[in-house]
Amino acid sequence: MMKRARQKVVVENQIPQTSQKNKKQKTCFGESDPLASVDWGSLPHHVILCIFQFLPLVDRARASSVCRRWNEVFHIPDLWRRFEFELTQPATSYLKSTHPDLIQQIIKKHGDHLQYVSFKVDSSTESAEAACDILSQLVNCSIKTLGLISTAKPSFMNVSKAHFASALTVVFVNSKSLSSIKIDDTPLDDPSLKVLVANNSDTLKLLKMSSCPHLSPAGVLCVADHCHGLKELALNYYILSDELLLALSTEKHVDLEHLRIDIVSENPGQVEFHTIKKQSWDAFVKHSPKVNIVMYFFLYEEEFDAFFREETPVTHLYFGRAVSKAMLGRIGMNCPRLIELVVCANGLQPLDDELIQIAERCKNLTAMGLGECEVTCRGFIEFVKVCGGRLNQLSIMEEVLIPDNDYSLDRLHLEVSKHLGRMWFPDMMPTW
Repeated sequence: MMKRARQKVVVENQIPQTSQKNKKQKTCFGESDPLASVDWGSLPHHVILCIFQFLPLVDRARASSVCRRWNEVFHIPDLWRRFEFELTQPATSYLKSTHPDLIQQIIKKHGDHLQYVSFKVDSSTESAEAACDILSQLVNCSIKTLGLISTAKPSFMNVSKAHFASALTVVFVNSKSLSSIKIDDTPLDDPSLKVLVANNSDTLKLLKMSSCPHLSPAGVLCVADHCHGLKELALNYYILSDELLLALSTEKHVDLEHLRIDIVSENPGQVEFHTIKKQSWDAFVKHSPKVNIVMYFFLYEEEFDAFFREETPVTHLYFGRAVSKAMLGRIGMNCPRLIELVVCANGLQPLDDELIQIAERCKNLTAMGLGECEVTCRGFIEFVKVCGGRLNQLSIMEEVLIPDNDYSLDRLHLEVSKHLGRMWFPDMMPTW
């Protein structure tokens, strides 16, 4: 009896302790919190590093003061190899700017670790100039990728050409290992490209420089002549010419994999566009047979006359403004290498015949997107039937499709799904 009594007392004494422990682990919702007993300071370095990489700079700095271990991770070089400077003015942007004091700390303590750097600026000239000032201080960096991004209008164009060139020269001369550069909508010029080539010719693989009005074909040729590893190039159509394409087609020049061409007009009739001859395109594709030629059009309908009157080896076509039925008809006749076509707007005339012709003649077509256009359900089904399962991507707005006597929208999705070999529905909003 005494033994049982002692056991009972022991059990009773243990019950409140257990209850008290469970009580400590309960949250305000009355459920136990499995994270309450986690020792966050003992997490492995690689786990903390992964978490820090997803944090904004300010939050990352605050987290570094939690404990000594987190502060150690904060200074690991791997954490500072990739960084985006956000430079904005409160009056012109809703984006949160990187604090100037933090920028100076990064340059002082981690500048030699930076490898993948981008600058995101708003529409103000002050932000673009601040980006140039930071670039001028990156003298100890071995940058591999550099991106200059304008979130609104191209504010880098308001920076003086001398200031911009001086800032780029610092990076081009000191890095010597640049492989990817995206500097669209900037005052980049031919002398700056020569500096780039002189110091990074062995490593450069990607160069995007659309809407750089101070560039000439000679600058592009300088890059092509010396950067034998260059695989991707982006430029404006006004730089492109028969002479440039033929020069890029000679044996000493690079074998490009990706050529992006932007064709842009701000005001109708302001620019007179020239025509590239078929022989020039043929020579270029013969030299680089696997090249993807991507063309982005932002023109008005009356400005398309110079394009696709002869066979053109374009593979990806994007129309940001309205394009006529006649233009789409020429694409079906003269773009046999076409892989992807996106038409954001057309008009009120159904595109049945044009789409079917594109499906029949463009045997490599695997992706299609249609926005503010009109296609009858019967015509669309015929288009899909001709393409069949090779259409990996089909993004069509529901209002594009016009029901007819043969097909309703409900029946259409079943027929299209049958020909594609997978379930398909029209989109409620654009996905491209």
